[in-house]
Amino acid sequence: MQRIQTVPRDNWRRKVEEVGLIFHTENDKPYWNESAFYEFTANEIAQLETATNELHQMCLQAVDHVIEHRLYDLFEIPEVAIPAIEWSWEAEPPTLYGRFDLVFDGSSLPKMLEYNADTPTSLLEAAVVQWKWLEEVFPERDQFNSIWEGLVEQWQWLVREQKLSGRLVHFCHCNLWEDELTVAVLRDTAHIAGLETSSMLMEEIGWDEGNQRFVDLQGMKIWSAFKLYPWEWMVKEEFGTKVLALLDETQWIEPAWKMIVSNKALLAVLWELFPDSPYLLPAYLEGPRELNDYVCKPLLGREGQGVQIVRSGQETVNSSEAVPAVQAGNRVVYQQYAAVTNFDGNYPILGSWIIGESSRGIGIRESDGLITDNLARFVPHCFG
Repeated sequence: MQRIQTVPRDNWRRKVEEVGLIFHTENDKPYWNESAFYEFTANEIAQLETATNELHQMCLQAVDHVIEHRLYDLFEIPEVAIPAIEWSWEAEPPTLYGRFDLVFDGSSLPKMLEYNADTPTSLLEAAVVQWKWLEEVFPERDQFNSIWEGLVEQWQWLVREQKLSGRLVHFCHCNLWEDELTVAVLRDTAHIAGLETSSMLMEEIGWDEGNQRFVDLQGMKIWSAFKLYPWEWMVKEEFGTKVLALLDETQWIEPAWKMIVSNKALLAVLWELFPDSPYLLPAYLEGPRELNDYVCKPLLGREGQGVQIVRSGQETVNSSEAVPAVQAGNRVVYQQYAAVTNFDGNYPILGSWIIGESSRGIGIRESDGLITDNLARFVPHCFG
């Protein structure tokens, strides 16, 4: 694994905009950064693929363990959501994707930092933009990226196995560029699979009191809905209890059981179940135990918010985006610190995508510091 500096393509901004990436620059700094790329060997790609597939299977076993032993308190999951989680785990409603965040340097095996299992973004960059970059810059080389094809195949499987209620899927999201473009990728792949789609904002979802059902802006019942909106937010909404009570009437993708794997308490459960896994870092909920260098992560934090790094039991590095969760009195998980390789002042984290049940590719975001936040840059990759 190497980071190689290069010259961006002429008119690169126009080229990435043509494939949908509108937010390529923020505050005059590139979010999409093709002044460098990461180069892997085929063996390193195989290691990432194997690790991702094994981590996915371990996570499924962890969900089963949490449900069987009713460990919901560890995750601070509200009581009202428990029946929905258990129902969705048994009913096996539609699921599309997830993204593991891994630390990897090519010398040792990948280590899991967390699992973005409910609302992972950076999908357009990983599935489309970096592939178009590869086709133009290195057409003779390869990229660990069949994310687009995987999504099409997963939609086709859901149709073939009659997992969806009807041929129309509503795609619901917040009014943010990143969310809208992530949904655009998912809609395009659904269209290729033969589905009809409709897009709407989360706040545009309506409730038909007379018929006790969720409806779109035209008053049509929503049978299947992809939501780029976290479950922990949904259950607290005004109509959250109706969402939970009517899962057999309106399918929500991702399903309710993902409240377990999108919560960082999962890290401690995984370590308890699989302490010999080469892909896991020691993690605990009640304190750092024997760890001298560790990271405190809020159970439901995003974009590095509330994260605190403790080195040698004293030195701390905090996210600039929020007060450290542990200082704010929020529950945290304590995970062993894993050194992120420093490539000339750039610290990469690999987002490894699961589509359906399979590892289908990676995207890389790098930061100037040890915590990957909302200022992290996306950098393309290749191998071979």
